[in-house]
Amino acid sequence: MKLKIVIKVPLQSEKDKSKAMQIAVAMEGVMSVSIGKENNRVEVIGEGVDSVCLAKSLRKKFRFADIVSVGEVKPPKPSDPWPSPSPPRSFPPPCQPFYYGRPVYDTGPNCSFM
Repeated sequence: MKLKIVIKVPLQSEKDKSKAMQIAVAMEGVMSVSIGKENNRVEVIGEGVDSVCLAKSLRKKFRFADIVSVGEVKPPKPSDPWPSPSPPRSFPPPCQPFYYGRPVYDTGPNCSFM
């Protein structure tokens, strides 16, 4: 079971950040380490990581390390192989045919109208 451990550590400089990451990576079972959204949080993800031992190791270097949270990492939900059906489309009505007719003029001598 993967765990996500968030530990609050006073990180003032880039050197402190890299040292905290080195300490966290040295622990057994750690898969990834990152500095949280706030610069003073170290986020560790791994299997079988002892959060108390990790906090003690960080306290040796920084004199202060507080465990904020320990929680299980849930795998992402698998996407459905069949997408949900889209709503039916409404198509415009079919176009009416347009007939183009030319007038026929009969100009012969058999014209009865003239």
